[in-house]
Amino acid sequence: MACIMAGTILSILMLAGVLLTGGGVYALVKKRDRKRGALMVVAGLVMFGNVAIMAIPVPDVPPVADSIR
Repeated sequence: MACIMAGTILSILMLAGVLLTGGGVYALVKKRDRKRGALMVVAGLVMFGNVAIMAIPVPDVPPVADSIR
């Protein structure tokens, strides 16, 4: 269940990153609003970075309770 939920959350983050980045570029080019557009682009790139970090596979580590024994 957790794996399915993680995939859904990563998908939503990717969609939000695309929308933020696209909206930021639109604000920069069409609306000439540099401050808001730049902040939106940066927020979108941060979301892409978060997805990249969460998608990196890590080796399975045994739980702490098992390693005490």
